[in-house]
Amino acid sequence: MDPLLAFVITLVLITIVSLWYRISPFFTLIGGAVLFGLLAGMTPDATMLGIIAGIGKVFSAFGIIILCGAVIAKLLQEQHHIEEIVTDIRRYVKNPPLIAGLSGYLLSVPITCCITAYIMLNPILDSLEKDRTKRNVLLYLAAVGGIISYALIYPTPVVIPLYEAFSMGMSPFLFDAVSIPLSLLLLAGILLYFRFIHPASFITEKDKAPDIPSQNPVDETSVLHQGIHWRAWAPFIAILIAIPVALLLLNLSHMSMINFIMLVGAVTAIALAPSAARATGLSQGAKHAGLIIFDICGAGALGFVIVKSGFAHVALGQLTALIPIILVPFILAALIETAQGSRVVTAVITAEVLAGSAVAGAIHPLPLILLIGAGSCIVSYVTDPFFWLVQRTTGDDIKTVVKNYTLPIALAGVGIFIVAVALEYFVYMHPALIL
Repeated sequence: MDPLLAFVITLVLITIVSLWYRISPFFTLIGGAVLFGLLAGMTPDATMLGIIAGIGKVFSAFGIIILCGAVIAKLLQEQHHIEEIVTDIRRYVKNPPLIAGLSGYLLSVPITCCITAYIMLNPILDSLEKDRTKRNVLLYLAAVGGIISYALIYPTPVVIPLYEAFSMGMSPFLFDAVSIPLSLLLLAGILLYFRFIHPASFITEKDKAPDIPSQNPVDETSVLHQGIHWRAWAPFIAILIAIPVALLLLNLSHMSMINFIMLVGAVTAIALAPSAARATGLSQGAKHAGLIIFDICGAGALGFVIVKSGFAHVALGQLTALIPIILVPFILAALIETAQGSRVVTAVITAEVLAGSAVAGAIHPLPLILLIGAGSCIVSYVTDPFFWLVQRTTGDDIKTVVKNYTLPIALAGVGIFIVAVALEYFVYMHPALIL
């Protein structure tokens, strides 16, 4: 069967199975890999070997990173450090919507999972506003803010596979020099969007004292006047300090550096945690990491089988004959995201498919990575597990969740796409200038 037709059939069936049965993405993606391999003419043995190789490749790249992020998250949660981090932010930022967006934005990167960051912030944001509508606005902003940083900033599990596949020696600091200002600009735009559709949620009492979450009762006056909670920030500070150590002293490669700094952060969190919190945090962190890692490994299996089938040479050639080449990464990522709902899965599969192809060779690495990130944001709807989590925690109907979650993320994706196209045009007009 034609690889492009096999790919479309596989995406459609993955979507149907995901919506109908709501089973783990790992099994739907593995099933999709088997189906695609057989439809594309691969032997059963070659298909299974491709699945095994894809799982191993992704696990080796993400296992340490995700486990360390999950352990850090659970240890902080066990000690109520997340509440302290939000309290520290609120000491300098008095606007609850801005606090919510920034908290999701900041926590998603070191924790390596925007959904985990949202779950941790949920009870804290509940305490900031008693009005249900205003509280839900905070939850939506935390979710969208987390996705923006997660889809754009190196190193997250979304950006790492794209960077490793396409960077061609480009410094990650150069990439973040573009992606961080862009992500902050998008976050500001999302705040304006919510201010326009929910103006009442942005009317707050000046310097209103924060409510303290009930699960960690503390005297409000003492919280407002105490210093920064350095123990809560310690794992993140350790990660930042470890970066120059890894690059300048140990001379590590970029992939080695990411694993090293996450290990440093996790060891710091473990060392500072009391014994009771340490045992629970390690156990829960390992369980949570396992769920995330296996879903991503399923994506790696599907992506590897797609590549081994010759899809990149046949189907990408057909796509480039129908649409401008700069649209191919964007549309391919949007299709994969629509089918299975995970931005990390989208990044892994798209990186596998496009690596070494004519499309990757024709587009500068920086706009190419941004184009794929943009595509992963366009359709965050019923196949997206984050969509249903937000719907359950807010209690809103589907139409409201689309307006406050799906649409703002899509607008962010459009913004990323516009910037990516502008950057590619700039490179085309100034070929001697290396970004």
